[in-house]
Amino acid sequence: MFHKIKNVSPLTDYRLSVQFAEGCTKIYDVKPLFDAIPAFKELKEPHLFSEVTVDVGGYGIIWNDDLDLSCDELWENGIVTETPFDGLMAFSDATTLWALNESTLRKAISYGKLVEGVDVCKFGKQWVVSTAAMKREYGEPRV
Repeated sequence: MFHKIKNVSPLTDYRLSVQFAEGCTKIYDVKPLFDAIPAFKELKEPHLFSEVTVDVGGYGIIWNDDLDLSCDELWENGIVTETPFDGLMAFSDATTLWALNESTLRKAISYGKLVEGVDVCKFGKQWVVSTAAMKREYGEPRV
């Protein structure tokens, strides 16, 4: 399964906080790569390490043209960490993961299938939904 990355933040001690579209956050330790892959020693430079960004499409993270990590590596070797936002995802991510149309989710709210304030809520113009509610109503993600 593809684990789309939504955000990455550098932490102290060469660790990364990686937020996935599924509503999960993992901490990934880059230090073991310094010995395993010599090119990654460049990241010991704090300025370069802090320039990490999500690659186009969320398929991985990049520092420059030579240094990147795939979403699979980060998912498989990252350690789950709890945050107040765990289990929440944007409607756009939910529709991608469950192969639905966004109007399907809006209709589910109007029919009471997804309960506002319990399963879904709106922040400004953005709707978010809980992963638990999506699995309850639509099963496991399809993508």
